[in-house]
Amino acid sequence: MSEVQQMHIEQPVPNTQPKVLRGLAHVVSFICHPVFFPLVMGLVIYKLSPADFMGFSKKQVGLWFISIGFTAVFFPLFSIALMKPLGFISSFHMPTARERTIPLMASMIFYFWVTHVFNNIPGPPPLAIRVLLLGNFWGIICLFMANIFVKVSLHTAAAGAMVGIIVVLTATSPADMTIPLFASILIAGIIGTARMILGAHERGDIWLGYIIGILVQLGAYEYLK
Repeated sequence: MSEVQQMHIEQPVPNTQPKVLRGLAHVVSFICHPVFFPLVMGLVIYKLSPADFMGFSKKQVGLWFISIGFTAVFFPLFSIALMKPLGFISSFHMPTARERTIPLMASMIFYFWVTHVFNNIPGPPPLAIRVLLLGNFWGIICLFMANIFVKVSLHTAAAGAMVGIIVVLTATSPADMTIPLFASILIAGIIGTARMILGAHERGDIWLGYIIGILVQLGAYEYLK
């Protein structure tokens, strides 16, 4: 690929949106940042389907979430925080696909570890939690591979995974997941719209993120059930 073609792929979409919309889009992008996804969705699963956690003590469940928080959220954030002063990334926004390579590799290691731990805990933990973590690990591998060719949206990949895990809960949980499913689709749409408003991705990158996110969660479910 020529240097001119590479620059074309990595340049953000020109932004002509009003400042108010851009401000709201920045807020949505921060609140719904994919790095928070494993912990937030783990807690959502716990709230939506408490029956899956029957038989486990609150202390045990709390330790699970602490483990997820440290391994899948804190350590990736800490690694990225170190990368900027070391010169691996130019900013925390990582505006080009190339800059996201090392952060994705680091996150892949942490996601693999937490997935391995939860799949080997005696018990085992609820299926939905194991599906969530395995899907995250598979998802970041797919994103790493896709990132070689396009700047796929990590935000919409997490949004798609959110929809995917709610679909899994719809199939496995005795609770009615109709409202959570529609809510997840709505939130996913808002996230994708925010990324488009900010001009962070091409439309195809947005949809590719959704597809990867949904498929890895459904694939993880089929593998683990």
